[in-house]
Amino acid sequence: MIPPHTALLLCDLQNDFLHEKGAYGRAGLANGDIAALPGRLRPLADAFRATSAPVIATHFTLVPDINGAPLIAPHLKKLRPFLAQGDFAPGSWGQQTVDALQPVGFAVEKVAYSAFYMSRLEWLLRKLSISHLVVAGIVTNGGVSSTIRDAAVRDFHVTVLADGCAAFDRATHETALAALKTVADVKNIKTYFEEITPCA
Repeated sequence: MIPPHTALLLCDLQNDFLHEKGAYGRAGLANGDIAALPGRLRPLADAFRATSAPVIATHFTLVPDINGAPLIAPHLKKLRPFLAQGDFAPGSWGQQTVDALQPVGFAVEKVAYSAFYMSRLEWLLRKLSISHLVVAGIVTNGGVSSTIRDAAVRDFHVTVLADGCAAFDRATHETALAALKTVADVKNIKTYFEEITPCA
């Protein structure tokens, strides 16, 4: 049984990040740890949907300028020079959550690391009477960490799923998880499942 006032927050598990035909796949940045996440998270997402508990996806978005070119932050342009027109565009296939985790109940566009920054996420959570977020997604040291820390300062209780998150290398992932223990409960998916489905 999913506890009341709890939502599953899937951070940036989008086609342009994960699919071989997405922006990162075309650039040769496929990553096995990241690619494994949708299959690992699907049963949990199904459990939330089965009890009508919210499944919320964040969508990293590159807003196009008047000529269609993406408005990319300087640090991201330097880090990911391959990002081009159409990548992560609003309403595009690449911006959407991967098929394995569909359907999501709600989608929130984000333009920076934190899903709370200049978005409607907090408004949505308050309207849904959510006080506990179960967080998964990518990347652990970027969007996941920033979102969790912003959730904590807004007094949301957060559980981060250690094996439901990933970064582009495991050492970075583990370091980020260790740092999050001061603001979130860190559990693996199996442990969380056992807590919400106690033996009769």
